[in-house]
Amino acid sequence: MDAAFDPAPSSTPSAKPASPTTAASADSASGRPADPEATKLSPGDPGHSRMRLALFAAGLATFALLYSTQALLPEISHSLGATPDQASWTVSGATIGLAVAVLPLAALSERFGRRRMLTVSMTVAVALALVIPFAPSLGALIALRTAQGAAIAGVPASAMAFLSDEVRSRHLVGAIGLFVAGNSVGGMSGRILTGWVTQAWGWRAGLAAVALTSLLALVAYQLLVPRARNFTPAPLNPRAVARTVGRHLRNPLLVRLYVIGGLFMTVFGAVYTTIGYRLVAEPFGLSQGLVGSIFVIYLVGTAASATAGRLNSWLGRRGTLYLGIGTASAGLLLSLADNMAAVVLGLVLITAGFFAGHSVASGSVSQTATEGKAQASALYQMAYYLGSSVGGALGAAAFASAGWSATVALTLTAMTLAAGVTLYATRRAVVQRRAVAA
Repeated sequence: MDAAFDPAPSSTPSAKPASPTTAASADSASGRPADPEATKLSPGDPGHSRMRLALFAAGLATFALLYSTQALLPEISHSLGATPDQASWTVSGATIGLAVAVLPLAALSERFGRRRMLTVSMTVAVALALVIPFAPSLGALIALRTAQGAAIAGVPASAMAFLSDEVRSRHLVGAIGLFVAGNSVGGMSGRILTGWVTQAWGWRAGLAAVALTSLLALVAYQLLVPRARNFTPAPLNPRAVARTVGRHLRNPLLVRLYVIGGLFMTVFGAVYTTIGYRLVAEPFGLSQGLVGSIFVIYLVGTAASATAGRLNSWLGRRGTLYLGIGTASAGLLLSLADNMAAVVLGLVLITAGFFAGHSVASGSVSQTATEGKAQASALYQMAYYLGSSVGGALGAAAFASAGWSATVALTLTAMTLAAGVTLYATRRAVVQRRAVAA
């Protein structure tokens, strides 16, 4: 395991178990400390599968809504007379709203519960989704999308902390991987659906279709999610939250993970915000439906996220990050070719590299934080979605000014920076091991 990226042992808030366990009782009777994870879920336990599937549905709805306009940007530009960088704010506005709201909502989840926060956030986001197709102008569309992003923030602010509270630590990376896989399925299905519906009936119908799909995911989540068994409410204390955030930001490991997550998402946001404009233009000339279908490549992300735990076991955290960076960078270079097969393969590699790196980084944050886990996860989400906002806005501006090669240059710079941060962690780990050996 890698010292510089390995998490510290996680601590669990004390909570009254929903039902006594034999192991915990035996420990109490013998005078040994009770197993702090005795009431957490593991494979085979009642509720474990329901928990994973419920969070999968939450992840699906989150990404389907958050990026619902991304595949439609060329059509929105044509319909509303907007340039690519102007239309890109229908995506970047939502991710900025999420980034700004995620920390306050994480603090509220510490008081009112992760499960409740997930439910309320998804409900408000879906309600806004049902209104957004009727936006009368680009400005109104951006404003509604920004509000929707703020509502969606409660899902990433609470989901990873909820899993950390309720799932045993040795199964946590796999559970988080499935949640991230739900993100990739939502991102894929939402874009494909909106692409074909938009081709037939226009972009407003496309947004209505993804709203109804997310409503179904919300119903599935409500039916599946088990009650929280290990949550202890904490009083709202802004000063305490600020102190906790400050401690997280002074933790070098957490800061490195935040930076890496943001850089990975800069690449992903830039690529998928601008790829539609490239594919509808010559030499490709794809229809809106076919552009949306390109997002079937998200299935690669589903597989990469679900196998992140095994990659981590084989290669270690830093090794998996190097693999993700190298894979995404190779994909970016391939995408420069004016050949459809090369572009598709490039997108496959970019997607696989992104989801592998993101799964490892986000899972490490949840395991590293020994206190204030919701705030630790929220800070990661802030960095992650700010990266998406920056990547989408700068990627679209670069494309508008100098074409796809400028977007690739921007994203390769981000991957180079991520490699530098990971290399710094590697060198630091070597120094620490030598010091221990000496």
